[in-house]
Amino acid sequence: MDNNSEQAFLAGYSMDDYERPSVTADVAAFMIRSEACGSYRKEPQSRLSVLLIRRGGHPYKDCWALPGGFLQKGETIEECALREITEEAGVAPAALMLTGLYTAPDRDPRGWIISAAFASVITDTETEPVGGDDANDAQWFDVSFDNDDTGSAVLTLMHGNIRLEAHLTEHRSSFGRTEYRIAESGGIAFDHAAMIASALSVLRSGAENFSIIFDFLPEKFTLNQLQRVQETIMNISVLPPNFRRKAADYVTETDEYTSGAGHRPAKLFMKK
Repeated sequence: MDNNSEQAFLAGYSMDDYERPSVTADVAAFMIRSEACGSYRKEPQSRLSVLLIRRGGHPYKDCWALPGGFLQKGETIEECALREITEEAGVAPAALMLTGLYTAPDRDPRGWIISAAFASVITDTETEPVGGDDANDAQWFDVSFDNDDTGSAVLTLMHGNIRLEAHLTEHRSSFGRTEYRIAESGGIAFDHAAMIASALSVLRSGAENFSIIFDFLPEKFTLNQLQRVQETIMNISVLPPNFRRKAADYVTETDEYTSGAGHRPAKLFMKK
């Protein structure tokens, strides 16, 4: 390589000669939360939730959105995502998975802004989100994601008496991932409904082949807990004997059992 000619080229090169978009990171952080039943003999009811913040400023002021924000000089896009979710919601995921790039020139009314969308899993069920920075509030919303009678996808997010319902169409599927377009945003800011829907499709695919469900569990778990996670993410029910046969390829027994009043001790397992 001719270092002199490269140095001369770089010396005369100006980034200002080209228009460049701003870059943001947005994070769909999921948690499986349990609600105790009236009887101690029954397993807790589980539900999949996603973390949303209520925007404190324009655009989409007071609308609910994913935690996220602008990339700062000197940081990677992953560092930006972790910083933003920590600043806006007081939650720090252990890991992030890129689920898509959102590049439509008109996706943000402020201008040309590209977003890297991430999914993450929060396993600390004691974590309570707290709105911070430019977020007025942060809450867990229970997730429902199904097709309606017309074949369109309906994303419903519920927190108390707040109900957000977005209608989406499947744009394309490639490499095991599905992208969505928004028909009705349902009050969810920007194109974040599409980001959540795409992240859910990634989660469901990973839950079916057991590649992701262990991220929602402690190191040691019961088979009932494992089954509950898969069923919650995929919104299905599986007969326990069928599930155990399939799970046998992915788990290994330990010599330990659960303990606690009111329940028969159950064998604990670990991921292979």
